Amino acid sequence: MRKLLASLAITMGAVGAAHADLEADADAAAGREKAQNCAACHGQEGISPSASFPHLAGQQMSYTAKQIMDIRDGRRLVPEMVGQVDDFSDQDAWDVAKFYAERDANLGQVNPDHTEQLARGEELYRAGDMAKGIPSCAACHTPTGEGIGSAVYPALSGQFIAYTVSTLQDFAAGERANDPGNIMRDIAAKMSDDDMEAVATYMYGLH
Repeated sequence: MRKLLASLAITMGAVGAAHADLEADADAAAGREKAQNCAACHGQEGISPSASFPHLAGQQMSYTAKQIMDIRDGRRLVPEMVGQVDDFSDQDAWDVAKFYAERDANLGQVNPDHTEQLARGEELYRAGDMAKGIPSCAACHTPTGEGIGSAVYPALSGQFIAYTVSTLQDFAAGERANDPGNIMRDIAAKMSDDDMEAVATYMYGLH
């Protein structure tokens, strides 16, 4: 937990210093224009039609901007995104991120009959699993799954279950490595497949 809090403090400071001006100047109208090509996979308003692609509506602006720039600069490899943002400036990334941040987030509904799975998911999300060394998800992503923009921690509520599981698996395998301080790689590596499915299911209906 101390490592998690230290990483949070360092990340918040770095992000605030590096991107305050770009965030302040972000233009949602310009972002809408720049995001036209994104609609085929992520939906016109950021609600994706396919679990292969994440919902972007309501996502923290800082997180979306970081992902766009990381993909552009090769820090995050997403085959489906090859060439899509190569011509984006940093300001373009923030403009698009602001457009999506202002859209209404997806509201997911889970099957309440999955009582054991949901109970395990809630336990992991709200309390973690100290025996496994897994911290509470809510500490960084907030109790309602909104994320923390100043720390570049994403909103998770309403995200596709399959997409969340796939993301956790990629972190666990080290195939995705653009998380500050290895935070998510360290956490995901301690989770079983059942843990990932449980917390992803719980978060889908969290709002």
